[in-house]
Amino acid sequence: MRSREYGPDLTPPWKKQQPAPEVPAEPGLVVEEVSTGFCGAVIRCEKTAEGPTVTLEDRFGKHRVFPMVPRGFLEEGRVVTLVRPSHTAPARTGRTASGSIAVPGARARVAHAGRIYVEGRHDAELVERVWGDDLRIEGVVVEYLEGVDDLPAVVRDFSPGPDARLGVLVDHLVPGSKESRIAEQVTDAHSLVVGHPYIDIWEAVKPASVGIPGWPSVPRGQDWKTGVCRALGWPENTGAAWRERVLASVNSYKDLEPALLGRVEELIDFVTAP
Repeated sequence: MRSREYGPDLTPPWKKQQPAPEVPAEPGLVVEEVSTGFCGAVIRCEKTAEGPTVTLEDRFGKHRVFPMVPRGFLEEGRVVTLVRPSHTAPARTGRTASGSIAVPGARARVAHAGRIYVEGRHDAELVERVWGDDLRIEGVVVEYLEGVDDLPAVVRDFSPGPDARLGVLVDHLVPGSKESRIAEQVTDAHSLVVGHPYIDIWEAVKPASVGIPGWPSVPRGQDWKTGVCRALGWPENTGAAWRERVLASVNSYKDLEPALLGRVEELIDFVTAP
């Protein structure tokens, strides 16, 4: 009977797959599973009959369990093999301003072809202040339009598609408003237009966070921001009022009204959906 043993492996060294570095799956470590693209923080490791597994939690709180197979994950862009930690480390509980799990030292992903458009500079600055860390990790770029009067043409020029979705956040999107009539003209399947009910993005900041009893009512026909400054006794410099009094009072999602929070999260989900 002939032996089934084979001779020495003659594969050139440069063609052999190099072993991936082993990384302890410490709680809070953020990785991406290579086959599904699911990205999340390590919650726990467990022994099972099929082998060790790791549970990941994504930025929306969704949990997924994956086998800890060799070369099964990406950590900061490199392929790694997760291994059980040799000791129990304290969980990292840091959170971003939006309330999602913080990712210390994480690199921004290459930007998606899709975009999120907002009406103006103040809208963009507020979104950056609260969701900036999340947007960089997801590779989402936010741009501002200086108004939505030409929104249907803007959407046509963007040419949304399955791999380049477009999300738009509109101020004062209530039934019967000019903004609602404009939004209704956008019917592209790869575009999503959502909005909040406030006249201006300033109103989406909770009055208590700004240190005022409430946002004042401004007579129709008067510039709203100027009217707010006047009613509150602030200097009538709307740019300074925004930077020093309104935006400066926002430290996290807790300082914003739920009507805005839900819409921005909805846009991020839409633009980043597989």
